[in-house]
Amino acid sequence: STTDPDSTYATKGGPARLGYYDNYLVDNASCVIVGVQATPARLSQESVAARDMIERYRERYGYLPQTLVADTTYGNGEMLQWLDERGITPYIRVKEGPNTPPDLYGIEKFTYVPEENCYLCPAGKRLNYVGINKRNRAHRYYSTVKRCRGCGQKPQCTRGKFRTIAIHTCEAARQKADEVAKTPEFAVALRKRRKVEALFAELKNYIGLRRLRLRRMRFVREQFYLAATAQNLKRLVRFLSCKPTPQMATA
Repeated sequence: STTDPDSTYATKGGPARLGYYDNYLVDNASCVIVGVQATPARLSQESVAARDMIERYRERYGYLPQTLVADTTYGNGEMLQWLDERGITPYIRVKEGPNTPPDLYGIEKFTYVPEENCYLCPAGKRLNYVGINKRNRAHRYYSTVKRCRGCGQKPQCTRGKFRTIAIHTCEAARQKADEVAKTPEFAVALRKRRKVEALFAELKNYIGLRRLRLRRMRFVREQFYLAATAQNLKRLVRFLSCKPTPQMATA
């Protein structure tokens, strides 16, 4: 087997037109494709495909990858939380939501009070918890018009009638991924991720799969499997042609 749990694994979804994505899970050390999945051409399906390919990888090899590198499309909170629960280090940039304007107070200016599940603004006024916004999957904390009306720091805090704070439901995993992105290993992993990009270039320019020959998901899946098999056979020829390194004789 050319796969190694300690090496970096990359996942990527590439468009093949006609409304489908080809998703690869690649062992970066050997550039061998270890997972393939066809999905509809929707960005939300790429994270689903990555989770499915990793689970199938575990069923086949008996262990999970230790690290995973991917582009920002996979940096949503749910995907990062899923990886964190399985002990997989994500070399993925966090997919940020709408940022606070730079001239207003950021979340770091507010103090969380876990006993009461509320935040205190720089002026010491409460922002109470009001529930989860299902659209952006974030915990919402609201102040009130009465509390913010006469506050001297309101121009630096909000342009609305009162201040609100949104905390993602998977914020802990997002923060961990953000810390990983500041490490030297992260930059190395990004350079290694170029190998999976090269595989999609090979798929289109050399194998000729710029357009799918057949439609419907089961036929599309077969085409992607055959293309990945052809790419892996090319690497197998390279591995077999490598001459073994002669061993030094020892007394």
